[in-house]
Amino acid sequence: MPTDALLDRFLTGLAPLTPVAVWAHGSLAGGDYREGRSDLDLITVLDRPVTARTVWRVAVLHARLRNEPLADRLHCTYLTPDTAPDAERRHLTWAHEQLFERTVTPVTRAELHRFGRVLRGVPPADVLPPVPDGELAAFVVRDQRDFWRREVDRDAHWTQDVWVDLGLLTFARATVTVREGRLISKREALAVLADLGAPDEVVADIRRRRYEDPAPPDGEWVLRRARLTRDYLGPAIDSLVARAG
Repeated sequence: MPTDALLDRFLTGLAPLTPVAVWAHGSLAGGDYREGRSDLDLITVLDRPVTARTVWRVAVLHARLRNEPLADRLHCTYLTPDTAPDAERRHLTWAHEQLFERTVTPVTRAELHRFGRVLRGVPPADVLPPVPDGELAAFVVRDQRDFWRREVDRDAHWTQDVWVDLGLLTFARATVTVREGRLISKREALAVLADLGAPDEVVADIRRRRYEDPAPPDGEWVLRRARLTRDYLGPAIDSLVARAG
């Protein structure tokens, strides 16, 4: 299986950096992973501070993997035991075939605690403090209000599959988190969308593309899908934010 082969190569290449732990989150840990479609979302905890030499070694590691199947989908953020508890801190990250820095969000931290998959070393609870329910709910509402609501008004996005899928699935997942304090998978989010009044045609389209292998959509449907998605998502986000106060 290409996923297992890539993870084995990654873990072997990572060994000289003596990681304290390597964890998977997202679909790879949550039971909804689709090979070739889902990302491989990882967190590595290193045993020493990140220096310029560390950055170079991480870059070399990922460069050596670049020709492996699925390597473009492998994303990894690098923490240390000292930096991991700081939820606002930006950490060295490899994603989208480049190095940059980003935070480990409350959603990711909560996923790691609730269903994180330990690939090497100690479990997340040994390194990361728990995420209070209020902090998690506040984050997902803020993400809907400050990012997704703004992006709904940018029409160029919504002719792309990835924006339709993530926009609707992230909204459904945020809604369940706010209402019930739970984290759900993308598969579960598809079922929730129907109950939330999302357009049936669009939900069916996402399901086909995620779990089947349909022909590419034609241009007329792409434009109709974009309109249906934006017409639904804008008011839906506004209502969620208003209810959350």
